[in-house]
Amino acid sequence: MSYNKENYIRLKKQFEERSAAAEQAAETRRAELHAAIPELKGMDDALSEIGLRMFRLAMELSGEELEEAIKKLERETEQLAADRAALIEAHGYPSDYDKIKYECRTCMDTGFVGTKMCSCFRRALVLAGYESSGIAGLIRTQTFETFDPACQRADPKSYELMKLNLSFCKNYAETFDPATSCNLLLIGATGLGKTHLSTAIAKVVIDRGFDVVYDTAQNVLADFEYERFGRGYGIGDESEPPRTAKYFECELLIVDDLGTELSNQFTVSCLYNIINTRVNKHLPTIINTNLGRDELRRRYADRITSRLFGEFRPLLFTGTDVRTLKLSSHP
Repeated sequence: MSYNKENYIRLKKQFEERSAAAEQAAETRRAELHAAIPELKGMDDALSEIGLRMFRLAMELSGEELEEAIKKLERETEQLAADRAALIEAHGYPSDYDKIKYECRTCMDTGFVGTKMCSCFRRALVLAGYESSGIAGLIRTQTFETFDPACQRADPKSYELMKLNLSFCKNYAETFDPATSCNLLLIGATGLGKTHLSTAIAKVVIDRGFDVVYDTAQNVLADFEYERFGRGYGIGDESEPPRTAKYFECELLIVDDLGTELSNQFTVSCLYNIINTRVNKHLPTIINTNLGRDELRRRYADRITSRLFGEFRPLLFTGTDVRTLKLSSHP
C-alpha cells in the first residue's frame, strides 16, 4: 500500500516541526527554571556528566568492580534526580515542568518508531486521505453500516439485488489490492445507492492505507479543461502541480455521475485517456452512472464503451429512489 505522496511529504514535515517545537518549548522552560532556581543549573550539569563518567568507568574497570561502580553511579543518579524534582516543586513548579511534552510519547512526535510508522502518523494520513480523496463530507454518513437494502423491500427483486451489491462492495473494499482488484461500473437510476456504496468503498480502502481519489465526472473533466485552456492563458498559479496527475496515479479512482458532464470531443478524449491509461497500468477504477447501456453507447465513442463493457464489472441498481421512499413514509 502507498499513501498519497503529497499528504505523506506534508505530514512528515509537520511531524518533524511538531517534535522540534516540543523540544524547543522544553528548553525554554528549563531556562526559566535555571533563572528562577540558580542551584538547579549545577544539578543539571552533574546529571549531564553521568554518561561521560560511566564511559570512563567502562574504560578503567572491569568485572565485578565495574558492575559495582555502575550500580553506585545509578544510585547517585536516582538521588540527584529526586533532589532535583523536590527542589523544583519547592519553588512552586511541577516536577516535570521542563520535560518535553510530546503529543505522542510513542514516537516523540516524529511519526516513526525506528523505521516503523507510528499509529498516530498512520491516523493522520488516513484523515488527510479523506480530504484529498474528495469525500470528507460524505464519509460521515455514507458507510456500509448506514446502507439499508431493506428500503427496497417492496420490490423483492431489487431488494435481493441491493443485498448482493452491498455484500460485493463490502468484500471489494476489505480485500482491495491495486494489483488484482477489478474495475466496477455501477449502473442505475438516481437515488438507488451508487454514490453511497462507492463512498463506503472509498472510506474502507483509505482506512487500509491506499490512495483514493473520488470526484464527479464534471469536476474531473473541469480539471482537464483547466490544464488545457486555463493554465496556458495565465489563469491560476503557474507553479502549482498539474491538477490531472492524481487521476492517473492514485491506486483507486472513483468517478461519480458519469453522463452529467458537458460532452464534446475534448471531454470524451480526456475520459478515454483516463480509462485507457488506468486499464493499461492495471489501476482499478469505479465509475457510477445513471445512464443505461444503450444511453452510454449513444453518448460515448465505441473506444470508451468497449472499455466500460469489456474491462469493468457491472453492478446493476434497481428500485425506487430512496429519497422518494423517505418522503412517502412521512405524510
